[in-house]
Amino acid sequence: MDRDILHPEFRATPYWWDDVAPDESAREELPSRADVLIVGGGLTGLNCAIELGRGGAHAVVIDGEAMGFGASTRNGGGVSGGNSIGKGLSGAKGRSGGSADELVAAMIADGTESLTHVESVIAREGIQCHYARTGRFIGAFTPKHYAGMAAKAEQLNRLAEADAHMVPRERQREEIASDYYFGGMVINRTGKIHPALYHHGLMQAARRHGATLVSHARAGAITRKAAGWSVETSRGTVEAGEVVIATNGYTGRLTPDLQRRVVPIASHIIATEPLPPDLAASLIPKARTLADSRRVLCYFRISPDGTRVLFGGRARFTQVTPQVSAPLLHAMMLQRWPQLRGTRVTHAWTGNVAFAFDYLPHMGRTEKGLHYALACNGSGVAILSYLGAEIGKKILGQANRVPSFDGRDFPTMPFYAGNPWFLPAIGGWYRFRDWLDRSLA
Repeated sequence: MDRDILHPEFRATPYWWDDVAPDESAREELPSRADVLIVGGGLTGLNCAIELGRGGAHAVVIDGEAMGFGASTRNGGGVSGGNSIGKGLSGAKGRSGGSADELVAAMIADGTESLTHVESVIAREGIQCHYARTGRFIGAFTPKHYAGMAAKAEQLNRLAEADAHMVPRERQREEIASDYYFGGMVINRTGKIHPALYHHGLMQAARRHGATLVSHARAGAITRKAAGWSVETSRGTVEAGEVVIATNGYTGRLTPDLQRRVVPIASHIIATEPLPPDLAASLIPKARTLADSRRVLCYFRISPDGTRVLFGGRARFTQVTPQVSAPLLHAMMLQRWPQLRGTRVTHAWTGNVAFAFDYLPHMGRTEKGLHYALACNGSGVAILSYLGAEIGKKILGQANRVPSFDGRDFPTMPFYAGNPWFLPAIGGWYRFRDWLDRSLA
């Protein structure tokens, strides 16, 4: 590793944890009984617990690690509103036999509602997490990608009121101080957040609504009983009327039928040292979150205090150490912003996102009767917050509609049991395709 890029105070932990680290204090006694037991203390599980508490049900949330250890506090803090939904739906049918277009419309509507849900929870619960609806700029990696975005902008405006518009290359510097892209698309109806503070605020809200949060309680055997479920954990056994699986990119052998339906993919992020104020302010003039259209995508933004670049992407598709990921991400950052040459890295970290084989989020119940919401496909802050709350409403019998993601076929592949051995090959192929597309452009 090029040690010159590392700051003397470098830490292999998320930058967000400097403000609020995973909650090691959530070591409450494990109750012997709960109305609902939620496995996973991330955004899905906490939103579910809040909704259940608001409806008068007692939720117990358990996590095998400290509360907030996983991707809920490791992500880049972008909050989308359904703008990435619809990929891979060609030929798909809705529940009543409708067309793929009707299904896409329904899913984008749910994606739109997911952003509204996050904003509503933040406002209602008084969560201080630097949320701002500043919009997103998606850079076109090739002219062909730009044309595809232009077609999608119309759909997003029609179905999601996304307030999207195209930015040609000659005006690109209004959005990013770089000539790397061939223009791009702005989606104004998106936001950004401090993910660790959001998660912390959700924990506080869940407790106010009566939930019990128990960290370092790894779930073991889940057994069906006449009156519900018995769940063994590393800290005791809980009897519950319902069980919710909210493990997303960390879904494991506890639920093998779900494990074989999600593909955990590592996403890596670095934070730079504080930059000179004028330089930091110039990089993203409108303070948006940024992403691009590459297959091996990157996403980046300025820190909430306006001083640092937070730069993330698929440095590798699997878990690797900062010694591998940091120099790769630093080099990608310099491709876009050569003016950052010489800037050092203070933090580098990794978290798992979960993809489904159909690139869609999924909510439902297993054949055994366990509730779940899984597969954020890289856009989990909004959609999994929303689906967690929707599971809560469903259990309470208070849902006034069925989300389009609920109860859909959750596909897997032959011979896949949860170990994504194929990811290095796929990553190599995607990098080659990106190189070829860019060369031809």
